[in-house]
Order: sequence, then structure tokens, then C-alpha cells
Amino acid sequence: MKFGVEFVPYLNLGTMVALAKEVEQLGFQQIWVCDHYHNRYVHSVLAQLALETRRVQLGPGVTNPYLAHPAVTAAAVATLNELSNGRALLGMSSGDPFFLETVGIKQTKPLTSVREAVFIIRKLFAGERVDFEGECFTCRGARLRFKPPNRIPIYVGGRRRKMLRLAGEVADGALINASHPIDIVDAVKNIKEGLRQRASHGGDFDFVAYMAVSIDNDEKKARDAARGVVAFVASSAPEDSLSHRAISAEDVEEVRKYLRRGELAKAREAVTDEMLDEFSVCGKAENVANRVQELEKIGITRVVIGSPIGPDPLKSLKLVAEKLLNQE
Repeated sequence: MKFGVEFVPYLNLGTMVALAKEVEQLGFQQIWVCDHYHNRYVHSVLAQLALETRRVQLGPGVTNPYLAHPAVTAAAVATLNELSNGRALLGMSSGDPFFLETVGIKQTKPLTSVREAVFIIRKLFAGERVDFEGECFTCRGARLRFKPPNRIPIYVGGRRRKMLRLAGEVADGALINASHPIDIVDAVKNIKEGLRQRASHGGDFDFVAYMAVSIDNDEKKARDAARGVVAFVASSAPEDSLSHRAISAEDVEEVRKYLRRGELAKAREAVTDEMLDEFSVCGKAENVANRVQELEKIGITRVVIGSPIGPDPLKSLKLVAEKLLNQE
């Protein structure tokens, strides 16, 4: 099993640099930085982290093709690859419709958008000239004036069946936005359906559980720290994901109502214990270690310790590393 960490850049840059150095020292292999316009700009953050680290792989996890044309994303990630001496990754998905709507962007044709974006970016990474007329994007003689010397892995992130199947069809790995084995079993099946649709694949596919995690020896502190993240996870949960859970549609709608109003504190308060149990892994580091053992049996090859990590992210990472990385 391999491991990564997610940074959400509401943290200041100095804090993220210190965390990145610790992540590398502890032995995690990847750092993913999430991309939302209201946080610090993902590519600036990644550039700084690349200059301050030596071994850990880095990438946007995930970006979307609505706020930037795939050619722009290709140039940004190829530049990151140069800055980091070949350590760049790219995570791509369709974005959060809630946040896209706040800047007047409607999430239309998400599957087609992601499929076309991955196609264009792969061609540009390969140094090719791209002439392409798609349903969502157009390239007329587009190309990069520099070529990455190594293959940059592309991951597709998601939690819905069709997006996960697409990951299997076109990507090097899938970032499964889920924490519970019930969801991840279904996700792995859908990804494998996609893998069967492709003629060949030049390497091992990376099945990644991108989990919402909050670790602290004080379980109440850990659970309270996870409420904000779980509010967003629960509010965007697919209906089929809720159908087999003891989470009422009314409770989820209550969370959505507050998020739509921008009342984040009330949304956190509306998160139920059942939501925390189903959409995150909270409490002591042993809880994460036990979950990792379950997921490895399902076929997961990597676990990302996702936001919020814990009330004190650095302390939490050390607790997790002691349980997970020191055993390897």
C-alpha cells in the first residue's frame, strides 16, 4: 500500500511548505493540492512546494476543465514537472457544481468535458500538435513549445459510476472520493469496467481511496474538525450512495440549505454523527490503519489522507505515519 496527503490551500503558504517538508520526511509519496478559486491558487502553491521538496510527487487534486482550458492546464502541469525535476502529477475531474455556479459557470457535459480534457492534455504532454473539434473544447494547431521528458501520470477523480468508469478508460489512476468500504467496493467495480474497455494500458493502474480524514487522540476534537469537510461531501453525495444508509434525505437537505446560503457554521452543526461515520474516518490513528487494511483487501493500491487531516494537521500526520508508514 502506498500513501499520499491532500492539502487544501486555505492554509497559508508557509504552513503548507512546513507540512510538505514533513510529509516528505515521514515517507508519504504524493501531495495533492485541491483546486477551488476561493483558496490560494493551486499552481502557485504547487510551484512553491516543488521548490521546497526533493522526492514527493505533486499535483492538483483535482482541477477541472471549466475554469481553465485543458491546454492551459497542460502548460501549468508541464511547468510544475520541470520545476520538480519530473515529479508532477495531474488530477482531473468535473469540479464541484456548487462552487462553479458561484462564478456563473454551469457544469455541462461533465463526462465529455473530462474525457476531451484528458485527450488534449495527453497529446500536448507528448509534444504533439493538436487539431481537435470536440463537443466541449477546440484546438487548432495547439502545442506546447517544450516537452516533458517523462510521462506525467493523469488521474481522474470522482465518486459517481460513470466518472469512475471513465477513469478506468482513459487515466493512469482513479482518485475515488470516498472513505467507506461500501462506496469503494462499488467504485473499484466501476473502474474495472472502464479498464476492460481500453485496448491496452502501459502500466499498473492506481486505485486511490481519497479519504476525508481527521485524526486526534481526542475523538471529539477529531470529529468536530471533520464537520466542515463532511458537510460538503454529504451535500454532494449521489442518491444511490444515500439509499443504503441510515442518513435521511431531510438531514442532507438541511446541510445543503445552509451551504447554499453560505452559512458554513450552521452547515457544520447540521452534520449528523451518521454522516461523520459514513463520509470520513475520524478518531485515533488506529481507525485509519484499520480502514486501510479493509481497503487493501478490496483492491485499493493507495490511500490519500485527505482534508482536514486533523485539528492539528502536523501532529495528525505524525500519528498516521507512525501507524502506517513505519510498518513498511
